[in-house]
Amino acid sequence: MGELARTPLHALHVELGAKMVPFAGYEMPVQYGVGVMGEHLHTRARAGLFDVSHMGQVILSGASWEAVALAFEALVPVDVLGLGDGRQRYGFFTNEAGGIEDDLMFARRGQDLLVVVNAACKAADIDHMRANLKGVSIDVLEDRALLALQGPAAGDVLAGLDARAGAMRFMDVADLTLGGIAVWASRSGYTGEDGFEISVPADQADALARLLLEQEDVMPIGLGARDSLRLEAGLCLYGNDIDSGTDPVSAGLRWAIQKARRAGGAREGGFPGAETVLERLANGTDTLRVGLLPQGRAPMREGVQIFDAETDGAVVGRVTSGGFGPTVGGPVAMGHVQSTHAVTGTALWGEVRGKRLPVRIADLPFVAANFKR
Repeated sequence: MGELARTPLHALHVELGAKMVPFAGYEMPVQYGVGVMGEHLHTRARAGLFDVSHMGQVILSGASWEAVALAFEALVPVDVLGLGDGRQRYGFFTNEAGGIEDDLMFARRGQDLLVVVNAACKAADIDHMRANLKGVSIDVLEDRALLALQGPAAGDVLAGLDARAGAMRFMDVADLTLGGIAVWASRSGYTGEDGFEISVPADQADALARLLLEQEDVMPIGLGARDSLRLEAGLCLYGNDIDSGTDPVSAGLRWAIQKARRAGGAREGGFPGAETVLERLANGTDTLRVGLLPQGRAPMREGVQIFDAETDGAVVGRVTSGGFGPTVGGPVAMGHVQSTHAVTGTALWGEVRGKRLPVRIADLPFVAANFKR
């Protein structure tokens, strides 16, 4: 792993006994001593600290908020202009075919826009913004780390360090001071739990992480539990559940396309692939992303084909993410199936090691969201 990049918290992970693995070009902790199951359940019950510094952080600035917002709207099918100061929103870059090039979070900080992109797509996303955002300054923040504090105790933990954190709602962003360290925080995350994502100067990341880990309810959490938590929460993993060939409608993300960008809206279309996306918003798609509940104990993992009958029958879909759900107490999965079969409760069959096993279409998320509204 000598050629892999390292986050500012690498030495701390090693000190804490993490098992390190390659991920998106970085050497990252997949689990610590208590293991994936223990880390997952601890996050659901108390609070877990995640290092997500491998993700990209970019500040967009320009002559005015309107100039920045409208420029960014030319790349995403999301209402950026209507975003209030101190608020954050989920979005995605689309391509000319209406596919998703990456999903992302963006937050308004005064007249600027903070964009957080996935690690595996970071270089391509930055090139994409540099090539297409005219009249906008693009500042890639190489000198900041990103931590995520997730779980039902996260609010009390952070409010104990800065009372302003307690007043934040889901998708609020604010400047906080934690143990004398100035940070940018959003009340958001990738677990379905309440929590915060915290951008901190890289040279102060270790001190902040140690401060948070000193709190009674906080435990370090690796990539393994991050994946099982997001799967139970029904959240997409880019490259698995969504990719450049998946449009937002078939991905089940129509909720993320606000009225202003839809047909008849104040700023209808104007993003790559708009004709395709708006047509599918109006008329539906041939496939849909759905929850899948295997009926036995065997997990159905990425790539498992879904059939409409136990013997013979036709392939009607494919699992895109799957594994064991510790909170659910059994296997859970997501996948894309033909829309005619995407009805909750529909009985289908997944082929695992040459044997077809029963699976049912299930509502997402598998574990109810616990955001602070």
